[in-house]
Amino acid sequence: MTMTDDSTSRHFVREIIENDIKTGKHGGKVVTRFPPEPNGYLHIGHAKSICMNFGLAADFGGRCHLRFDDTNPETEDVEYVESIQEDIHWLGFDWGKHLHYASDYYEQLYQFAIQLIQAGKAYVCALSSEEFKAYRGVPTAPGKESPWRNRTIAENLDLFTRMRAGEFAEGAYVLRAKIDMASPNLHLRDPVIYRINQTPHHRTGATWPIYPMYDFAHCLSDSIEGITHSICTLEFEVHRPLYDWILDRLKTPCHPQQIEFARLNLTYTVMSKRKLQELVAAKVVSGWDDPRMPTLAGMRRRGYTSEGIREFCRRVGVTKVNSLSDFALLEHCIRDDLNKRSLRVMGVLNPLRVIIDNYPEGQEETFEAQNNPENPTAGTRQIPFSRVLFIEREDFMEDPPKKFFRLAPGREVRLRNACFIKCERMVKDPATGAIVELHCTYDPQTRGGNAPDGRKVKATLHWVSAAHALEVEVRLYDRLFTKENPADEGDGTNFKQHLNPDSLKTITAYVEPSLKGAQPGNRCQFERIGYFCVDPDSTKAKLIFNRTITLQDIWAKIRKAEIK
Repeated sequence: MTMTDDSTSRHFVREIIENDIKTGKHGGKVVTRFPPEPNGYLHIGHAKSICMNFGLAADFGGRCHLRFDDTNPETEDVEYVESIQEDIHWLGFDWGKHLHYASDYYEQLYQFAIQLIQAGKAYVCALSSEEFKAYRGVPTAPGKESPWRNRTIAENLDLFTRMRAGEFAEGAYVLRAKIDMASPNLHLRDPVIYRINQTPHHRTGATWPIYPMYDFAHCLSDSIEGITHSICTLEFEVHRPLYDWILDRLKTPCHPQQIEFARLNLTYTVMSKRKLQELVAAKVVSGWDDPRMPTLAGMRRRGYTSEGIREFCRRVGVTKVNSLSDFALLEHCIRDDLNKRSLRVMGVLNPLRVIIDNYPEGQEETFEAQNNPENPTAGTRQIPFSRVLFIEREDFMEDPPKKFFRLAPGREVRLRNACFIKCERMVKDPATGAIVELHCTYDPQTRGGNAPDGRKVKATLHWVSAAHALEVEVRLYDRLFTKENPADEGDGTNFKQHLNPDSLKTITAYVEPSLKGAQPGNRCQFERIGYFCVDPDSTKAKLIFNRTITLQDIWAKIRKAEIK
């Protein structure tokens, strides 16, 4: 399979839906949902689920709901609700009028719980959390029944009603489903379906002192909304018997089909919201939208495109096997997309001063440059040129090795879009011996970058005119972790022990004046260096650029080697 092969867009979930449509299951309808808990920002792993749920619904003429699983008021916040909606829209998807919350159904869920009690399938239990764990047992041995498992229906209804009225303290009681304490599946050993929680809710305030557990609220919310295919990640596979048990024993509008797929894991990062929250709380990063974070907000701020992320999710594909996706593939998809859309500019990150001795003092001129050679409609721009320039310090060596073709004493190179220059001499700091300035000459016959006599040079350098350059701040971002799988703590280390101390370097750089007035979110390619994006911290007085990604495509090299 080549890298452009479209077969990754077909997968087992799509085949299940196609078969359901053929057989008339669910009346031929396709209704999916994306159900995030608003307890943090979405990350790249969520993007895979978003693309699949919204994408499949669109492909089959159905609809996808956005439903917030807001059943845990202790960890949820309106900030997260708003950021999640922004991220989904940024990825290119919309839920239309189908924005829902589990809290919309609190009364219905409560009545469903009453139905279970009346059917003798739920009871109020007073075991402590420690006792609950002890009584539940282990998969290889049956659990122990609660002393309160055989309360009468009347007793259970009375206690549950009083729980709802707020009469009891947190931890005093829970409502449990009565299933099978000998089941090898621990999730069927009389799981808790309601608990007391006095924390005010961000939508319902103090109205509800009890809250449904995820397994109870999720399947019933799916049913209430008429979801046909409840697509979730692989860790919920063991929860599916409980999903079906609840719906089979209640009078629900429909019985959705739960389908599990492998979640997205990425090298050199962590995907646990708990761990990401730790990084934010410990100020390891500047916030959820720090460009080093795998959050969609952080990637957007760094300059990643939604198109590139969607392509990455397509290429990763959908399987039933957990695996670790290569960060280099994500970078390849982003780089490939940016290459098509980004304007080219010149910027110098590590400047070395160059004086062209035979260029008249005070004289200036402009040279024409393409804005994007990949896009002929992008047009051209004028770049100012003068006697004093900046080039990259790495583009000059006093005593170069054999395969170094850039500027050196007595050597001629091309300045991109401008002319040929030749290094005549260099000036060093007498105290340190560091090279501080180069003196060069230029050939007026090579204006535009070509020699009329046909002579060739082996290197083309980027540059900026010192008199016209804009001084900017550049934040050089790298991977946040040094370990390929920092989430694997099997070696006894904590994931934070693998943080990359060089994940951010801030420098002062010089860029061409065409970037004056650039706005936050604007992307460009600094020629020969990489892709950059204007950061929201920028002001009128100071532009700040985030390095989105370098030009080096590791993934393309890997694939080329594999093909050979």
